[in-house]
Amino acid sequence: MTAAVRRRPVAAADRRWAARWGTVAGLLVTLVALLLAPATPASAHAVLVSTSPTASAVVPNAPAEVVLTFSEGVRKVPDKIRVIAPDGSRADRGEPTFNGTVVTIPVDSSGARGTYLVSYRVISADSHPVSGAFTYSVGAPSTPPTDSGTDNRANPVVENAVKVAKYAGYLGLLLLVGPALVLAALWPRRLSRRGPGRLAWSGLGLLVVATLAELWLQVPYTAGGGLFDVTGSGFGDVLGSAYGTAHLVRLGLLAAAAFLLRPLFAGPIGRTDGIILAVLGGATLFTWPLAGHPAASPAPAVSVVVDAVHLGSMAVWLGGLVMLAAFLLRRADERELDAILPIWSRWATLAVSALLLAGTVQALIEVATPAALVDTTYGQLLLAKIGLFALVVGVAAYSRALVRRRTAAGRPGAMRRAVVAELAITAVVLGVTATLVQTTPARTAATNVAGESAGYFSSTLTSPLYSLQVELDPAERGSNSIHLYAYTPDNRPQPVKEWKATAALPSAGIEPIDIPLLGLTDNHAYGEISLPAAGQWQLRFTLRTSDIDQATVTATVPIK
Repeated sequence: MTAAVRRRPVAAADRRWAARWGTVAGLLVTLVALLLAPATPASAHAVLVSTSPTASAVVPNAPAEVVLTFSEGVRKVPDKIRVIAPDGSRADRGEPTFNGTVVTIPVDSSGARGTYLVSYRVISADSHPVSGAFTYSVGAPSTPPTDSGTDNRANPVVENAVKVAKYAGYLGLLLLVGPALVLAALWPRRLSRRGPGRLAWSGLGLLVVATLAELWLQVPYTAGGGLFDVTGSGFGDVLGSAYGTAHLVRLGLLAAAAFLLRPLFAGPIGRTDGIILAVLGGATLFTWPLAGHPAASPAPAVSVVVDAVHLGSMAVWLGGLVMLAAFLLRRADERELDAILPIWSRWATLAVSALLLAGTVQALIEVATPAALVDTTYGQLLLAKIGLFALVVGVAAYSRALVRRRTAAGRPGAMRRAVVAELAITAVVLGVTATLVQTTPARTAATNVAGESAGYFSSTLTSPLYSLQVELDPAERGSNSIHLYAYTPDNRPQPVKEWKATAALPSAGIEPIDIPLLGLTDNHAYGEISLPAAGQWQLRFTLRTSDIDQATVTATVPIK
């Protein structure tokens, strides 16, 4: 008897040391993933805001390049940017170059007259693909050609599979967090931990499988292929991206946490192990926002923290409800429920309050305007989520009322029915959330896309030294964006050493206003100017092409 008693503490100590060494090994895997991660600029669901030549425009001569300007920085998808000539042949020459928001496609400047088709598929830094097409004509329009290359559109099977994988990841997270939290703080000592332990291991397994599935699906999702169109190079590109890094870090943190979860599912653990487990769990939560919209929002630091709080609150609330419905309300006696339910009620209230606060901040960042809330798919999904959430909060209020009246412990059946109703509604909320994270944020979807602005101004100005294509958007009072593209007389890109521009409205007594210009490439500059009044504005551009050569061109732009 004495020997057996002595062996138990030794065995327990051995298990604790094994758990901690296993945790260290998992953290080393996470560290390696972070060290291998590339430095990737933050961005969001990008949209095409301007093109050169302008979409649907008719230009006198074939350009030497086609320029796409997106609202945010984008990355390349191999062989997914093509320019098709009127006869159906490829007009693009060589690989396109990516410079932040600007994609430059070299094309055959001796091309035939007629309509050209430009198709593209790129990846925004929040991991979502952006695709589309537009046409321009040289000389005169003709029947648009057909792109016979691989389809740039998203594969619907892959898109739905990505949503299913994300849903499974959320489900696995709450099935893991709920049992771990309840077993650590609320579980009666007399009850067996086997059932909750199995549920938690199932949640961990589901979470790992969902994470691996997301990594696999990201390859065809970004490239536009089918479920099994996965190549080694494509998978390597995904693993080398910020999206891949976040998922590898998640797997490493889950591996580290698994070694501490095993002793927790067998019995109470020490305070130190509990703190380590909580830190690992908190770090794991951040891998979701770092792989999605929040890391690419206008305020990434705020969005990432808010989204992690939102996700953690969801996991605590729903995971705890699962434990109540599946175990505590069935197995605990009235005395135990009298002690457990008031504590759980306070936890649930805090979790719901955090959800509401985090959701409000997220909505302000991602929606931006009231109109976008009703005019975009993202806004409509958000409204649906808010409506469902309000319904589930009503059911939760009924449950809390039972606890406050001290009748929940004596009426576990009524309490259990209310909990099941909460879970049923929130299952739908999770489905909406899985779709929401794959949808272009309302702040981006509401952005004017190239060719859609009714007041868009475009003109080509000529001088003996160069020709200058000027694009002003939206050509209305207030803030305007201006893009300048310089070409040689034979229609090749013209390097510019210095750009100068002014805007004046003589009829209103407005003297020339300097337009600050930023050179994006050798022959492309960008600027912003606020035009305070309507009228015939005179824009004046001076380009210096060498140490001694410069020329000035002017344009009159009607501003509404």
